[in-house]
Amino acid sequence: MIWCGYPHKLKNMSIRGLKKKQPKTFKVKIITVDAEMEFSCEMKWKGKDLFDLVCRALGLRETWFFGLQYTIKGMCTWLKMDKKVLDQEIPKEDPISFHFLAKFYPEKVEEELLQEITQHLFFLQVKKQILNEEIYCSPEATVLLASYAVQAKYGDYDPNFHEPGFLAHDELLPKRVLRQYQLTAEMWEEKITAWYAEHRGIARDEAEMNYLKIAQDLEMYGVNYFPIAQNKNHTDLLLGVDAKGIHVYSINNRFSPNKSFEWSAIRNISYSEKELTIKPLDKKAEVFKFFSSQLKVNKLILQLCIGNHDLFMRRRKVDSIEIQQMKAQAREEKARKKMENQRLAREKQLREEAERAKEELERRLFQLEDEARQANEALLRSQEAAELLAEKAQIAEEEAKLLAQNAAEAEQERQRLEITALKTKEEKRLMEQKMREAELIAVKLVKESDRRAKEAEHLKQDLHEAREAERKAKQKLLDITRLNYPHMVKYPQYSPADTRDANFDKGSIKLDLKDIDLKRLSFEIERERLDYLEKSRKFEDRLKELKSEIHALKLEEKQSGLYSHWNEVLGSLDRSLGNTPSWMKTFETGDSLDINLQRPFPAYSLNTTSSWPCTNKIQHTVPVEKSSFQANSLVANSVGTGTRKQIIKVQQHDSDVIYI
Repeated sequence: MIWCGYPHKLKNMSIRGLKKKQPKTFKVKIITVDAEMEFSCEMKWKGKDLFDLVCRALGLRETWFFGLQYTIKGMCTWLKMDKKVLDQEIPKEDPISFHFLAKFYPEKVEEELLQEITQHLFFLQVKKQILNEEIYCSPEATVLLASYAVQAKYGDYDPNFHEPGFLAHDELLPKRVLRQYQLTAEMWEEKITAWYAEHRGIARDEAEMNYLKIAQDLEMYGVNYFPIAQNKNHTDLLLGVDAKGIHVYSINNRFSPNKSFEWSAIRNISYSEKELTIKPLDKKAEVFKFFSSQLKVNKLILQLCIGNHDLFMRRRKVDSIEIQQMKAQAREEKARKKMENQRLAREKQLREEAERAKEELERRLFQLEDEARQANEALLRSQEAAELLAEKAQIAEEEAKLLAQNAAEAEQERQRLEITALKTKEEKRLMEQKMREAELIAVKLVKESDRRAKEAEHLKQDLHEAREAERKAKQKLLDITRLNYPHMVKYPQYSPADTRDANFDKGSIKLDLKDIDLKRLSFEIERERLDYLEKSRKFEDRLKELKSEIHALKLEEKQSGLYSHWNEVLGSLDRSLGNTPSWMKTFETGDSLDINLQRPFPAYSLNTTSSWPCTNKIQHTVPVEKSSFQANSLVANSVGTGTRKQIIKVQQHDSDVIYI
């Protein structure tokens, strides 16, 4: 079919038709326990239409536990499913707010809660009620429930990831419990973490289910409380409605009911304005009547009673096809999840083992690297130590060689010292022998000097006698001449020839004999002087030899440490010299000794006339030099007759060597 004509008119007609067909809507905000959603609802929608929309959005099939709650004039009310939303007494807001909450509670959460979303919503709602203290829980149970909540939120405990303070921003315990015990947040976290670490391997849905299992045993779990009174003017009781029945509590005790009516024992519940009547199934039992504060409260109580009773009766009937399908799916889902969890657990275990193996390998690798590094360092140190030891060994070898050389030198030195000591002992013995010989020579010289002195005295005496005889002879000759030759008195001097040619008497004969004795005596004295000079020269040579030997021995003793010994020897020599005769004591007074024996004895000056009588005197000069004392020198007295002179000079040199 082909359209022609006026296409713009058709366009205007279609737009107007769409405007007429588009329904009017209003906005609704749905607040769940953990999220918020907004929907556009048609004006004609009933409460069930909105509720089904929310359930489809959440993926919830167990819808009979939940409802939409709103607050009007300070009173919480549930949205009716069979009436339009806008026709009910709801808040005039844009958007209109509703809370999607659990209206009825199951008797056994593990059997009745089939879907995971249902279980999760119940978990969140019950947890919030416990934290808000709408459901009383003991402190010990709150810590255990908090540990399951942490397991559901964070998974398995990992000390490397869950460090201290990771629960600081989580609300896990009621304020009443925190106020009851004076513990810090760190202490509470430590207690919760101790339980939390024991839940390792539990999945999130299992942790939530364990939480609900513990919570369903609490006295205030799933109970809706309403204030009532047996009289119109008093509200001294509380009426509690839960999944098991109706309970009456005192105003101050919400744990133990004063009276309970199970759903199986209730025949009818009705209200008339503010009065509400509960009729037991037993006709003989007393009907319970009470009054509420408002009519709306009675209607709300009646709605909760009807809903809980219906669920109570449903649990005790055969499950419908839908419930059976849901349970089968739930079992399959649980089996699948169980297998998945097992697989994940195995994979997780394998991954953990692999991670541990990796960590162990990394640790082992790091350890091996560390050991290799240490081994390299030890090798370098050992090489350095080996080089150092080699150097030390070389040094030790050189030192050993040096020590061996020193030892050999020391042995040689020891042998040399032994030889030197033996030689020194021998030289000492020889020196002592030489000293004794020198002392003997000195004694001999002293004796010889004394003998010479005595001979000189005899010679002086003989000379004196000769002079006296000469004088007498001259006097006698003069007297004879004066008597026999008086004319010669004026001429007392004669020539030598006359004197020699003259013949005298016995006195002149004696004079001639005396001259002969004087000549002989002078000859003997000259001969003895020459002998004495020869002996003095030999003695000087001997003393020089002794001086050189002493000097050599002193040098050797200085080197061998025997200097003190020779000092003692020299001291003993000095002491031995101290006992010499008076003419040798000059050795002790000076620092040096110099004996000048080179000057010969002066000859006797003997003048004789060749003729007789002789007028000249026989001149006999005896020059005696006086002893002169200077610094460090001494001249000894003349030894012998006046016809000879001996000078002894003592000088001490720095080398302590005696020069004679």
